[in-house]
Amino acid sequence: MSKLKIYGTSRSRASRVMWAARELGIDFDLIEVNPRDGGNKTASFLAINPNGRVPAIEDGDVKLFESVAINLYLAKKHGSAGAAPLYPTAIEDEGRTFQWSIWAINELEGLLMTCLVERVFKPEPDRNAAAAAEAEERLKRPLKVLDEQLAGRPWLLGDHFTIADLNVGSSLGSAGMAGVDLSGFAHVAEWLGRCTSRPAAQ
Repeated sequence: MSKLKIYGTSRSRASRVMWAARELGIDFDLIEVNPRDGGNKTASFLAINPNGRVPAIEDGDVKLFESVAINLYLAKKHGSAGAAPLYPTAIEDEGRTFQWSIWAINELEGLLMTCLVERVFKPEPDRNAAAAAEAEERLKRPLKVLDEQLAGRPWLLGDHFTIADLNVGSSLGSAGMAGVDLSGFAHVAEWLGRCTSRPAAQ
């Protein structure tokens, strides 16, 4: 069996896929593809992801892009067994896994990226503090939703860590760097700490 290949860099959303692979005990090769130097525009990479974005994977004959879709695939293939499976065994929890994974992309990632760009990535003279502040204000609504979901339970789906936690936690993992204040969302802050302190997340 050929080794899993993950295309991207550790400073991109490929880190989410690498985290999942480590949780699942999958041996993989990281193929460095850096959009900053045009590595995402080569013919060989575009044959894997015609969108020209990272991450992407090759798993034998399977080529996939979109980090959350990759993680759901890997978790279902490798993480459906055991007492605390990474991929849910009940169809209801599978639906909730899709729900929270898609929710994180739609509700969190764009606003967090605005905060990162305007507070970290742009040169200081070009930063728009008002845009970052507005994005952080808009984050309060989805953070409240997440906080309420986590009240009275350690993980999104119940009593153990799953790929739903990984996908949402990896979306929110940049909050500290982005200067987003989570102090008003105690359940989220505690849960995120549990997620990011896992050995596979390091």
